Amino acid sequence: MALEAARYEVIDAQARGPEAVRTAFENQVAYCRDNGAPITALVCDTLGGLLASDRGGVVMARIRAWDGAPLADALPLRIAGGIHALKLSGAAPALAPIYDGANPRDAADRVASALEIFDEELLPWLDGPPQTNEAGRSWGFAAAMLWLAKQGCPPDFVLHELGSSAGINLMMDRYRFDLGGVMLGPDGAAMRLTPAWRGAPPPNRQVRIVSAEGCDVAPVDLTDPAQAMRLRAYIWPELTERFVRMDAAVEAAQADPPRITRQNAGDFVADVLARDPEPGVTQVIMHSVVWQYIARPERGGITAAIETSGAAAKLDSPLAWVMLEANRDTHRHELTVRWWPGGPEPIRLATAHPHGAWVEWAG
Repeated sequence: MALEAARYEVIDAQARGPEAVRTAFENQVAYCRDNGAPITALVCDTLGGLLASDRGGVVMARIRAWDGAPLADALPLRIAGGIHALKLSGAAPALAPIYDGANPRDAADRVASALEIFDEELLPWLDGPPQTNEAGRSWGFAAAMLWLAKQGCPPDFVLHELGSSAGINLMMDRYRFDLGGVMLGPDGAAMRLTPAWRGAPPPNRQVRIVSAEGCDVAPVDLTDPAQAMRLRAYIWPELTERFVRMDAAVEAAQADPPRITRQNAGDFVADVLARDPEPGVTQVIMHSVVWQYIARPERGGITAAIETSGAAAKLDSPLAWVMLEANRDTHRHELTVRWWPGGPEPIRLATAHPHGAWVEWAG
C-alpha cells in the first residue's frame, strides 16, 4: 500500500481473516501518519506490503494466517514493537536508516530481512497485546478530577485503573500538570506535563489523590530493566518526549512502585465495587487506551457492574467512570466522564492527541 493513500476503514473489531489483517495494517498506517508518527507508519506500511509477498519467513507466515481478530489484537503494533526493540538493542543495524527517518528506498527489504534473521526474537512479540502505558495521557484523569470537583464531588479521590500496564498513571500524584494555565501537582516534580491547550481551561480546584491502585493481566515492572526496555519498544520513535517521560516514570517507580494487581479488568471492578464506599471520597474507575483490548462480554459486565453500583451511590460518596479512549472515526482520543448520582449519561469533556500533545477542552 502507499503510505499517503492509506485510509482508515471502520470495520468490526472482531473481524477475522486475511482481509481483516490487511485492513488492520492499513488502518494502523493511517492512524500513525495522521498522528505525527511517520516512521512507525512506514514500518507498518512496509509490513502491510509484505502480506502479498513471500518474504518475512515464519513471522510473516504467522501474521498472514492470524487466527485472532487482528484489529482488536492490535496485531500491527505487536510486531512493530518487536522490530523497534531490535533497533533499540542494536542487534539489527540495517534498520537504523528507517528509524533515523531517512526513508530508505529498500525499507521493505530491510524489514523483511530482519523478520527472517531474527524470527526467534520476534515471534514472542506476537503472543500478547502491546503495552502502551503513557504518562502523557494522565492529563485526562487530572482534568476529570478538577471537573468532578466543580460538580460537587468530594475533592478527595480514590483511583482504580483498569489495564494499568506499568502503573505509570497510578503515580500521577507525583507529576506536575499545566492544564491551560491551571496548575496541579508538586512544584518540584520530575515529570512535568504541559499539553498544548485549546479552549477554556478546566475548573481550577484543589483536589487530592488519597490512594491509587490498578490491575493488569500482565503487569510491567518498571524496576526491571528488561521489562522497562520492552515498554520503551512500544513507544513510537518519533515522539522523543515520550522517552523522557518514560525515564522519569522509571525513576518514580524505583523510589515507590505503584500498586498493581495481576487480574483481569472485570474481576478487579467487581472486587473494587464490593467494598463499602468511604464517605467524603470520590471513587473513580478509570482507563486509557484499554477498552479496545477487553473482550466485548467482559466490557458488558464491567458496564453493568458500574451502573448498578452507581445507582446506589450517594452525594457524599459518589462513583465516577473516567475514560480516555480512541474514537476510531476521528483518530482522536476522547475524555468521557460518567458519575453517580449526578451525571450518569456520558459527558465528553475533551478531544486530544493520542499521547497528550494537545487537548481541545469542551467541558
